[in-house]
Amino acid sequence: MTQLHWIQTGILTTLLAISSLLCIAPISQGAESVNGKSVDTETVDSINDQEYYELFKLFADTVDQIERNYVKPVDRRELIEAAIRGLTTELDPYSNYIPPSDIEHFRSSIDSEFGGIGIQVTTEHGQLTVISPLVGTPAYKGGLLAGDVITTIEDESTEGITLDEAVRRMKGKIGTEVTLTVRHSDGEEETVTLKRELIRIETVLGDIRDEHDEWLYLLDEEERLGYVRLSAFSRHTARELRQALEKLQSLDCQGLVIDLRFNPGGLLSAAVEVSDMFVSSGIIVSTEGRNTPKRVWKAHQAGTYDGLPMAVLVNGYSASASEILAACLQDHGRAVVVGERTWGKGSVQNVVELEEGKSALKLTTASYQRPSGKNIHRFYGANSDDEWGVHPDEGFLVDWDGKQTRKYLEYRRNRDILIAHTHTDSTESVDEKDAASDAEPSEEVTSESESDTPSQSTDNPANKTDDDRSKQEEAQDAETPSDGQNQVDNNDEAAPANDADSVNDGSDPGTTSPPVPSQTTQPNTNEATTAEANDSQDFSDTQLELALQHLRKQLAEIDRN
Repeated sequence: MTQLHWIQTGILTTLLAISSLLCIAPISQGAESVNGKSVDTETVDSINDQEYYELFKLFADTVDQIERNYVKPVDRRELIEAAIRGLTTELDPYSNYIPPSDIEHFRSSIDSEFGGIGIQVTTEHGQLTVISPLVGTPAYKGGLLAGDVITTIEDESTEGITLDEAVRRMKGKIGTEVTLTVRHSDGEEETVTLKRELIRIETVLGDIRDEHDEWLYLLDEEERLGYVRLSAFSRHTARELRQALEKLQSLDCQGLVIDLRFNPGGLLSAAVEVSDMFVSSGIIVSTEGRNTPKRVWKAHQAGTYDGLPMAVLVNGYSASASEILAACLQDHGRAVVVGERTWGKGSVQNVVELEEGKSALKLTTASYQRPSGKNIHRFYGANSDDEWGVHPDEGFLVDWDGKQTRKYLEYRRNRDILIAHTHTDSTESVDEKDAASDAEPSEEVTSESESDTPSQSTDNPANKTDDDRSKQEEAQDAETPSDGQNQVDNNDEAAPANDADSVNDGSDPGTTSPPVPSQTTQPNTNEATTAEANDSQDFSDTQLELALQHLRKQLAEIDRN
């Protein structure tokens, strides 16, 4: 037997061994039908085994022919990985293969935590420009400001740099240092050396920050109406939200708006935990798949915020876990839903570790239903008349066109930018923030780094085709995710992270999720930022205004009764 035949036989044997592990037929009794004829189960199993053998032999023969006869040498691993990717492309857009080169990024995408310096950047006119530092991070404490231009990273020029390359250079192991040369808006250059820390991205945000850079959650002081934005659902979201609600309670909050616009989702367990805060009993969500039993999550009375009038803001980019929360609160009559029809992503992905964790397969295994039993997922070929997504309540539909959406994003971005004040002038205030802002490591290897945020059309995705939704473009943020970071749902409670068959999943560069409309302008000086902020004062958030109007009417009715 030739060495080549041994190689081919080895490939085939390996593939058949894998197939025997992954494709074990269920044990059953009685007869089944094959081509209209009744045959016993053993015969069916034998037919299936023979078919698998022939198909895997076809694959092995193809690999062998390419390796032997293709005009140029082909790396075997690249060939097999290409074949695996080909398999997943026949599935839905949320199932994909994560190769060894991407596995660390994939694992750093669950808890919105990563090792870095904590900065949002963009590229403008070939320059790496700071959008904003994150509060309490090395970049924040090092005095980096919105509009600063990073000219070098470790003495290497950033001129013409891509965001992916900027990420690679600025990220690193916790405790290591990175040196940047920064040109401030006044033209002065400064070299700063920053020690990388574990960065945890906030997922619970307010409307604007106070003079200490803390979020303000009380939007209407006279009516005592609170406002909370959820940008994603991570392991820390429920805890962060409880802290925000405790602050609002101390301020005698009488009504609450939860803003889920541009929230692409996250962990299923986080969505369930947040939903349970506002619903005291009944079903929150259920999941069921072809080879997974039906599972139902129910609410509990303990810790429920009862009696607080609520409104939920959604738009065409609210997806996945955010749809679970909106649907739950709507079905239970706990909140009115205001805005636009949501994206329609109602599937659950589990992650199968491959090669002892060196690579992984993210696979859609189930779909979820809202408490009413209605479907959320927008299946391929679905049209606007089909049942999917979460609709605003009657009388609360506020559709925005592309221009309004872009204007809102500019308005929102300008309100989120940190303005230079105490943290660059007062060492004492920085030290005080150190203790409060340092992120603690997660119990599992799960963190969030940069986002491959798509930059696409601002049209409502309800009008897009599946092909449109699967297209990805260049990211806008280099080290931190925008509100449109790619995330998927995962039944993480059913699959421990150290389980060889399934680990928790949060976000992934190869997954299709709602595209964030591109922000056509980015600040490159503090003066420009201020000018844009002044221009955005004219923006009227009609969706939020309608939600607040509803809460005020509810409070007035409560007072009358």
